[in-house]
Amino acid sequence: MSESTIRVALVDDQPLLRTGFGLILDAEDDLAVVGEASDGATAVQLVARERPDVVLMDVRMPVMDGIEATRRIVAEFPETRVIILTTFDLDEYAFNGLTAGASAFLLKDVDPEELVRAVRLVASGDAVVAPRVTQRLLEAYVRPGGAPAAAATAVVQMVPPEVARGLAELTPREREILGAMAAGRSNQEIATEFFVSEATVKTHVRRVLAKLQLRDRVQAVVFAYEYGIVTPGGEG
Repeated sequence: MSESTIRVALVDDQPLLRTGFGLILDAEDDLAVVGEASDGATAVQLVARERPDVVLMDVRMPVMDGIEATRRIVAEFPETRVIILTTFDLDEYAFNGLTAGASAFLLKDVDPEELVRAVRLVASGDAVVAPRVTQRLLEAYVRPGGAPAAAATAVVQMVPPEVARGLAELTPREREILGAMAAGRSNQEIATEFFVSEATVKTHVRRVLAKLQLRDRVQAVVFAYEYGIVTPGGEG
């Protein structure tokens, strides 16, 4: 296994699903499955032992569900990124997974090509998988003004001082970039909108993430909805 190989852990209580995903991923030269787990508690132990780059995480599992496992992994092993596996794209579990720190979510019936692409994208930290679907998910579970929907995990309604400081450090253009990301626009679409190169957009995105102390683009989208920078049906 080379240093450039993306190490993946599979977490699901269905052995057939783990086997299927494993066959797809191991067929790629740059991907390698380094371990499997059937519940969230075992998943946390697996990540501690193997330190994978990406975890494919089911949500409904015994012992510890995927949401709590994601929360612990993100807190204890921030270099590992989590992709939530769900049955429906507009799913409370997917929303809760994102707010727990997951970097993306995928449907369990995802096409093999999309699965491979998603793992690579999340490992790079450079993109959100299906950004417009992520936007729709947040619109479904976050009310205008950043207040949480009744069924969703509670989000912070008062902006903490450290968040306010991070927002204050954003330039007007960086705030526009954050709004565009939250609206589900890709780097190419943002570049076209603001008449700049994609390389410039990537630089702005990196600066936004650094100033707000966020892991990746999807966390920036969640952040923007939670703190009312954008609201469902509109932009900030």
